[in-house]
Amino acid sequence: MALCKPTPNTIINGDCALVMAEWEPEIIDLTVTSPPYDNLRDYEGYHFDFEPIARQLYRVTKNGGVVVWIVADETRDGTETGNSFYQALFFFSIGFNLYDTMIWDKGRLTTPTHERYYDAFDYMFILSKGKPKALNLICDHKNKVFGEKKQRHTRIGREGRGIKGHRITGKYSRRFNIWRIVSNQHSTDTSHHPATFPEVLARDHILSWSNPGDLVLDPMCGSGTTLKMAKQTGRDYIGIDVSPNYCQLSEKRVRGAQSPLFQETGNLTKHALDGSTDTVKEAEIQPELIPAKLDGSHHRK
Repeated sequence: MALCKPTPNTIINGDCALVMAEWEPEIIDLTVTSPPYDNLRDYEGYHFDFEPIARQLYRVTKNGGVVVWIVADETRDGTETGNSFYQALFFFSIGFNLYDTMIWDKGRLTTPTHERYYDAFDYMFILSKGKPKALNLICDHKNKVFGEKKQRHTRIGREGRGIKGHRITGKYSRRFNIWRIVSNQHSTDTSHHPATFPEVLARDHILSWSNPGDLVLDPMCGSGTTLKMAKQTGRDYIGIDVSPNYCQLSEKRVRGAQSPLFQETGNLTKHALDGSTDTVKEAEIQPELIPAKLDGSHHRK
């Protein structure tokens, strides 16, 4: 069977593993998705086979592309299932880098729990196929020592730290990898889908791990949050869902999106991988973004 290149800005009804199997390899820049969590959500009786989906995501993701996998675990007979960890390690075993393990702090009780602390977070696994080609770190953490002179430290991951001159502390720095976004507080979704997540959550991942014009996939698109935010940030999108009802919901929400959300009025200094800098016209985005070098150093305006 000849493989095809999917048409951007479309929503497809079908089993996502089978649909992706018909595509050419290495065509997707970014995937942002949240699969059904164990039996925590009723998804119209449909079943998802994780491993074929994961293998197809690896195949269709471009080198340098990223998958954002948002997931949690069910508690059964006194123990969490651990499926979140299993899935992350399976992605790792088939070739993805576990680039970051982020936390979505929902800011409120989401699932009643007994004889343990209240459950209020999901995992957000950032899976990259090699080094991410797009890395635009959001800079909205307000610094208490704004304007002070500090020693400039160099650090890569958790491997060590050195001192490299001095710098003046800016007003904002990049945010932490725990994102506190109250579930559905910032969403305009009025559907009855059982597992929606806030529009701002999808938007911020799209801004962080892709560039305007990139192709964003949600293979379990549900009510279409990722697709709507892709359109509103100037990206192309493809959505897949096994449920015809949810495909219709997605189409309705995407039709109501504005494109693009941001106006081309701001100046942003972008840093190339060779260290050179160019000031280019870029979307005026709030919160501010830090384009980052992939050697672990990060540059501010």
